[in-house]
Amino acid sequence: MSIGNSPEDDRIFPADDRDSIGRALRQTRIAAGLTVEEVSASTRVRIPIVHAIEQDDFSRCGGDVYARGHVRTLARAVGLDPAPLIEQYDAEHGGRPAPTPAAPLFEAERIRPEPRRPNWTAAMVAAIVAVVGFVGFTMFNGNDAPKGPTTAAEGGPAPAPEKAGSAAKPKPRPATPKPTESAIAAVPQDKVTVKLSAVDDKSWISAKAHDGKLLFDGLLLKGESKTFQDDERVDLVLGNAGAIELYVNGKKLADKFESGQVERLSYTKGDPEAG
Repeated sequence: MSIGNSPEDDRIFPADDRDSIGRALRQTRIAAGLTVEEVSASTRVRIPIVHAIEQDDFSRCGGDVYARGHVRTLARAVGLDPAPLIEQYDAEHGGRPAPTPAAPLFEAERIRPEPRRPNWTAAMVAAIVAVVGFVGFTMFNGNDAPKGPTTAAEGGPAPAPEKAGSAAKPKPRPATPKPTESAIAAVPQDKVTVKLSAVDDKSWISAKAHDGKLLFDGLLLKGESKTFQDDERVDLVLGNAGAIELYVNGKKLADKFESGQVERLSYTKGDPEAG
């Protein structure tokens, strides 16, 4: 009987000399001259997770799907082919995870109600229709109102019927009353009062108080009148003096100006005199 190795000691067992996933990633990163912080910054994988994966700890990845994605991302960042590492991960962790069925997600997305936006066009059309209807209703009721003479009050005399065929005569416009002695007396004695009337044509006029305050500056049309008062003096500029009739302190001035003549006048309290 010889002393030596037994036949069993001479057997050759196949050895799996392949590095682990974490060791392969770590050694390749070091060889590339990259730090964990640089890899984390380029891949957006947090530093603690990079350290855990390099130590073959995939528990911080949040599941097989995220772990496979991190391994693929880190492999590409350090210059490794990610396919063998993914195959190795699937072989060590029960195979590739089954894909999530898309039908339930599609159904959930399809039945989700979309928020309805307010229909401003329909609201605007409805508002316009309501306004038009209201206007039409108002006009219809106005046309149906009786146009005949109003019935006399109980106990009062009934209005006399108009003769057939007689046309209604327009009422004459009341004439503009001329200043009377009583009107002249009503003018305040402690102020200067100037009244301008455009009788023949229009005229541009300007009126200022004694302190330079502008009382009026504009066009006086034919038939219009303006009255100005001040404690001391009223200064006037008449662009077409011949068309203007002047009353100062209640008294009509007899001065006659020519048409188109420009006059600069000033009046004070008391008996009017053109300045």
